[in-house]
Amino acid sequence: MFDNLSDRLGNVFDRLRGRGALSEQDVREAMREVRVALLEADVALPVVRRFIDAVTEKAIGAEVLKSVTPGQQVVKIVNDELVAMLGGEAVEGLNLDAKPPVVIMMVGLQGSGKTTTTAKLGKFLKERHGKKALMASLDVNRPAAQEQLAVLGEQVSVATLPIVQGQQPVDIARRAMEAARLQSADVLLLDTAGRLHVDEALMAEMKAVAGISSPNEVLLVVDSLTGQDAVNVAKSFTEEVPLTGVVLTRMDGDARGGAALSMRHVTGKPIKFAGTGEKLDALEAFDPKRVAGRILGMGDVVSLVEKAAATIKEEDAEALAKRMAKGQFDLNDLRTQLRQMQSMGGLGMLAGMLPGMKKAKAALSQSGVDDKVLVHMDAIIGSMTPKERANPALLNAKRKKRVAAGSGLQVQDVNKLLKMHQEMSRAMKQIKKMGGLKGLGALFGGGGMGAAMPGLGGPGAGGMPPGLPGLPGSKK
Repeated sequence: MFDNLSDRLGNVFDRLRGRGALSEQDVREAMREVRVALLEADVALPVVRRFIDAVTEKAIGAEVLKSVTPGQQVVKIVNDELVAMLGGEAVEGLNLDAKPPVVIMMVGLQGSGKTTTTAKLGKFLKERHGKKALMASLDVNRPAAQEQLAVLGEQVSVATLPIVQGQQPVDIARRAMEAARLQSADVLLLDTAGRLHVDEALMAEMKAVAGISSPNEVLLVVDSLTGQDAVNVAKSFTEEVPLTGVVLTRMDGDARGGAALSMRHVTGKPIKFAGTGEKLDALEAFDPKRVAGRILGMGDVVSLVEKAAATIKEEDAEALAKRMAKGQFDLNDLRTQLRQMQSMGGLGMLAGMLPGMKKAKAALSQSGVDDKVLVHMDAIIGSMTPKERANPALLNAKRKKRVAAGSGLQVQDVNKLLKMHQEMSRAMKQIKKMGGLKGLGALFGGGGMGAAMPGLGGPGAGGMPPGLPGLPGSKK
């Protein structure tokens, strides 16, 4: 989401870092560019003014101008103010300590993603907090809204309130409260109805439901792609409903990011969660420090490790680590790692979380390589026999032709995959100790992520070996 803003700020700070000393004029000129970048990112004007004033005041202080690395000092100040703009310290999730059932009321406009977010949150509470949840749809206006939540509930294995045709929202809320108590549910999630715009009927309905359920949390779900209009919607809801937090959906989209940067200032409420994809596990607790790090190109290794921990089974990682330590790494192991990458969000998502990877991510985009590459490589390996996967040396010209035909790709794609595997195998033989990501470590070396992004091993990439130019199925 923040790619354009990140690029603009990156260019400004690159120029500052390149200077041995900074004058007050240098800082003010840089802040003018930052101001334009924020406005172009659709950040609310009052938020921009407050941000620029705070950064300028600190950046022209003697501590910065006389510093040995003034450019770096300015970047740190901008980072600190970005964190403050986004809400400061991360909020410790939801208020789940109240007497059960804890009622969480989801509000927002139609199309903001309330129903999907409700299911994601139910799954999040079940898997991360071990809570038993019950979900209830109070949307009697949108066709099939209640059925949609029921289907999503089955997919995430979270109970939903049975549908009673013709029942109105207040009566549904009352029935949901009783059902939650009878089922000893820890949490009750109420998915309220939305409208295409803020109106009196919407607000009256929400107030009536709140009066019946006395919610512990009222979460406003807003679509990040609506830009500045999302801020206006948030302001309207804040004036009418006692919000306790905000959930931003579609944070993986190509919006300019202004809504996210403005939301805390406008609502005065913390951003508690961010939807980062269409999958039902793509919901993250919102951490201002991590988001600021992504905007400034500092990466988000903590989130990357958390994704790995949630995706990779401990026993599988340990087994693979032992094989790698012995220099054993066949195509079955490669296939396992490729699938782990897919489940963690794909090449682009992982690249964006690594420090110093902005240029590599740009190279990935320009090369035409996308997550279909992972699917293509999986298809190639799947077209091999078990013996070929265990011993790639068996793949002669005739066998490669058969594998290419079976995967729907070309022989040269098979050769690229085999070359990539050879590079990774060589790297595996040098691994003595696996790091926090265990089996995923090699993916960020020359044969793995490096193969997807030429130049990955350059300065700032952690000293990794240079990558190979291209992957099977890419445009280059």
